[in-house]
Amino acid sequence: MSAALLTLLSPAEMAKSLADRVRALRLFKGWTRATLAQRAGISAASLKRFETTGKASLELALKAAHALARLEEFNGLFLPPRAHSIEELEQRSQKPARKRGRV
Repeated sequence: MSAALLTLLSPAEMAKSLADRVRALRLFKGWTRATLAQRAGISAASLKRFETTGKASLELALKAAHALARLEEFNGLFLPPRAHSIEELEQRSQKPARKRGRV
């Protein structure tokens, strides 16, 4: 198993941690929930649920990040692993990308 897959946080804990950081950044800017919700184009109730429970759609999280000028931080998620050699890069470029995966 790759070391990158090991974490001490569950997905629910990570979601709550992210929500806590959104709330902290919102408060740092001096914004109310209503202000962030309006700027993000989301409902205040959905934002409240996200901040208190960590539960939100990806779209809501992205809209909140955009309103908080932090959207670019999502850009690095789910990138393919870095190649460790030129040979590995060449092998990747020769293999056609699979359209569907198999187990």
